[in-house]
Amino acid sequence: MSARNKSKVGERPRYSAPIFAALGDETRLQLISRLCRDGPMSITCLTYGTNVTRQAVTKHLEVMRKVGLVRNKTRGRERIWQLQAQRLNQARHCLEIISKQWDDALGRL
Repeated sequence: MSARNKSKVGERPRYSAPIFAALGDETRLQLISRLCRDGPMSITCLTYGTNVTRQAVTKHLEVMRKVGLVRNKTRGRERIWQLQAQRLNQARHCLEIISKQWDDALGRL
């Protein structure tokens, strides 16, 4: 592996850290799960069946928007939120790299 490629691999956790920080909250994980399962939704739909207020859901969505996990589009008077799967894939790839490093380290023991 070239020095340039090693550098990129070493930097991935740094770029993925904000994603993991945003997903470190149970409510946000539930919102991401619903968006993955059910597709784009309004805040009203995302709030339905939970004990979380619309204002709290909005704040959680904004945290995830800032790190690129979700985005929204205005449809009439509603904002429709959808998952940005590419960012989740980046986090998954980072975990795969870390997992391989652990496997390699354990193999050396």
